[in-house]
Amino acid sequence: MAKRKSGSWLESVKTIVYAALIAIGIRTIAFEPFNIPSGSMIPTLLIGDYLFVSKYSYGYSRFSLPFAPDLFEGRVFKQLPKRGDVAVFKNPHQIATDYIKRIVGLPGDRIQVRGGQLYINDIEVPRRLLGDYVSDDEQGVQMRQAEYMETLPGGREHPILKASDEGWANNTQEFVVPENDLFAMGDNRDNSQDSRFQDAVGFIPMDNLVGRAEFIFFSVHATAPWWEIWEWPFEIRWSRMFTGIN
Repeated sequence: MAKRKSGSWLESVKTIVYAALIAIGIRTIAFEPFNIPSGSMIPTLLIGDYLFVSKYSYGYSRFSLPFAPDLFEGRVFKQLPKRGDVAVFKNPHQIATDYIKRIVGLPGDRIQVRGGQLYINDIEVPRRLLGDYVSDDEQGVQMRQAEYMETLPGGREHPILKASDEGWANNTQEFVVPENDLFAMGDNRDNSQDSRFQDAVGFIPMDNLVGRAEFIFFSVHATAPWWEIWEWPFEIRWSRMFTGIN
């Protein structure tokens, strides 16, 4: 009887270890979950969205591994992102921090914002007005902005928000994207710390990419106190669940 109990305990430990190894393997080479804590990617991504990021889309670097151990340099099976991809990356100035933005500039591109209008290689990126967009910021303050549909070179479309076309971030210098680097911007253009801010984010080294955002698997607008359990079902954004990210 003692042997049987001991064997059962060991089998349980083995099962837990195997399950943990499988979970780490999936998280490392296939998919990793992330949540959205800020409004920098509204309207594409909302605060409270939970999404899966594909780890294999751009190949693997040390940042693909849990805790980013310094085991090797560069990327294995490296692939260049497509312009317009929504990607998760490590902030070059704060390696422990994950950012999620849209890739608008590829190596060698010249990127500039003039009067709130994005230019790529000195060509104006067209945008068409969709109307007003009302959203809440991180403090729950309601904001009304203009929503546009922007069309990147190659024809990929995505929505952006604009509160103003004034200010430094809407009238930048021309940025020349270095080799092996990328230029990223948030879709909420006037509420996004991104590659325009060279001292805070700047150019994104390819090695810092974690993966490409694929789809939202859960979304919640958590405004009610946590203890009001009866409100939980009404706070879930059911229409956003299992929707792809463009």
